[in-house]
Amino acid sequence: MLTRWDPLREMLGMRNAIDRMFSNALSGVADWEPTVEWGLALDVAETEDEYVVKASIPGIDPDELDITFTDNTLTIRGETKDEKDVEDAKYYVRERRYGSFARSISIPSTINADKIQAEYDKGIVTLHLPKAEEAKPKRIEVKPTKMIEGKMKDKK
Repeated sequence: MLTRWDPLREMLGMRNAIDRMFSNALSGVADWEPTVEWGLALDVAETEDEYVVKASIPGIDPDELDITFTDNTLTIRGETKDEKDVEDAKYYVRERRYGSFARSISIPSTINADKIQAEYDKGIVTLHLPKAEEAKPKRIEVKPTKMIEGKMKDKK
């Protein structure tokens, strides 16, 4: 599967990585604050009949997800709430992310949007995006050409 290169997405990803690097370097471990928005890692696989998208979203109620499909673009949005488990404490390590997240990907072929299915199991959302009939590969049969056989006359 080929993914269209998007220079804007690349620059935003680099900017977020640099922001996180400086945020972590300039602040102490106990004073670390997570970024407000973070990206969602996805696995996207293509079969002959569909695309299968998997996203890990542990701790998020699937009813609070906003999943849309418009103009061959799949978008998953949600938010994880900051849990105040420990009152008046400084964290030694705090790596869990809190805040909103969103991820959009373009699907390179036509999808039958009415038949998209979503499942949620053990913190993983799996989306099945069936290809439209016109997008499915068609097998083209190659017929052999007919050969004409003949005999040569003996020359005497």
